[in-house]
Amino acid sequence: MELNQFYKNLVNVGLIGKYVELQDSYKSILEALVHAGSVNETKVIIHSIHSEFIDEDQIKNEISKLDGVIVAPGFGSRGIEGKINTIKYVRENNIPFFGICLGMQMAVIEYSRNVLNLKDSNSTEMDEKTLHPVISLMQNQKNIINKGGTMRLGSWECDLEEGSKSYEIYKSKLITERHRHRWEFNNDYLTDFQNSGLKTSGINSKTGLVEIIELPSNDWFIGVQFHPEYKSTVETPHPLFVSFVQACLTCNNIKD
Repeated sequence: MELNQFYKNLVNVGLIGKYVELQDSYKSILEALVHAGSVNETKVIIHSIHSEFIDEDQIKNEISKLDGVIVAPGFGSRGIEGKINTIKYVRENNIPFFGICLGMQMAVIEYSRNVLNLKDSNSTEMDEKTLHPVISLMQNQKNIINKGGTMRLGSWECDLEEGSKSYEIYKSKLITERHRHRWEFNNDYLTDFQNSGLKTSGINSKTGLVEIIELPSNDWFIGVQFHPEYKSTVETPHPLFVSFVQACLTCNNIKD
């Protein structure tokens, strides 16, 4: 029996990252998509796209044809402009978008540059002198010189805004998710983002840190600071991945 006979549907998802030649780097994400595909009786075809080499032609001829895009986690500046340009396209064309950790931060930078018109905006990880550090170090880490072992790690609580897409997906007001990062959404810009239409739908009530962003004007546009893929299993697929694959199915059906 061919593999496709186990599935009723098929979607094409782009995985945008700078380690795509090393599939083990994104193994947890790939497995979470398999879990979510199974629940949706859908075969998820992964298109691994190296962010460092994305250009307008690739966006027009390949990325535009995808049913959904995930911008993967990572560190460092290599390939970030390719991620930002991809996010701009999928945001403007209402293609389902899922940003994880650095992927969420890239969505914040893209939105600030192209919607808030803060052209110099960036993360201080990439540009310490940016005029608009919409992503910055946690306040208690700014004076740390030796950063070894100082990341925000482990399980952290997150309060979801009732009525948001995230609340609808989790069906819960309080969630816990695993983290592995150092830079954060800069709350100095929080009001600007919210007033322009970008919702910060998940907040850590103890720290005030933004954990989830979403764009209600799009059908499915969510970025998370944490790593939901770590909690996905065969028996309990992660709800964000399940919902994302459902959105990709809808996008696929619309294009057909």
